[in-house]
Amino acid sequence: MTDKSSNTVWHNATITRSKRELLNKHKSVILWFTGLSGAGKSTLAHAVEDRLHQLNCRTYVLDGDNVRHGLCGDLGFTDQDRQENIRRIGEVAKLMLEAGTISLAAFISPFEKERALARSLVPHGDFIEIYCYCNLDICEQRDVKGLYKKARAGEIKHFTGISSPYETPKKPEIKIDSGSDSLENCVDQIIALLVARNIITP
Repeated sequence: MTDKSSNTVWHNATITRSKRELLNKHKSVILWFTGLSGAGKSTLAHAVEDRLHQLNCRTYVLDGDNVRHGLCGDLGFTDQDRQENIRRIGEVAKLMLEAGTISLAAFISPFEKERALARSLVPHGDFIEIYCYCNLDICEQRDVKGLYKKARAGEIKHFTGISSPYETPKKPEIKIDSGSDSLENCVDQIIALLVARNIITP
C-alpha cells in the first residue's frame, strides 16, 4: 500500500502500554478467531469475553459484521477487499494492544497471507491465532444467517467455503473444535492458554 501520510510524525505517548497493563493487572494481547462462517467465532469470542470480564479484565470484541457497519462499510467481499478489511482490523487491534486491552477479533480471515500480516504488526507473542474448526457440513446445517443457502443459490458471490477458498491455519496457537465441543469447554481451553502464558491470573 502506498504511504499517503508521509508528512506525519509518530508521537510517543507518555502513558505506555506497560503502565496500562500494570493498572489493569493483566497483560494485553490480540486473540484472533478465524474459521468458516457458522464455525462459532463470534459466539466463542463473546463467551471468552464474558469469562474475562468476570476476572476483571479490560476487553473488547472486534466482530466481523459489526466492523463492516462502520470502519469497513466501504468494502465488498472480493479478495482485495477482504485483504483490506483484515489490514484495517489488524491496525485497530494493534492500537488496542497498546491501550492495554485484550482484544478479541472474530473474522473469517480466510487467507493465510492476511492473517500473517495482522500477526506481523505486533511483537512476537502478542498475537494468538485461534482456529475455530468446524466441518463445512455442520456450518451449513447451522446457517444462522441464511448465507450458505444464498451462496448455494448463486445469490452471494465470493462466499468462503463455497465459491471462495478458506486457507486453513498451518500453525495456530490453539485449534478449537467448535463444531462438536461444548462452548464452555472451548472457553476453558482458551482461558487456560492465557493463564499458561501469564497474560491473566485466574
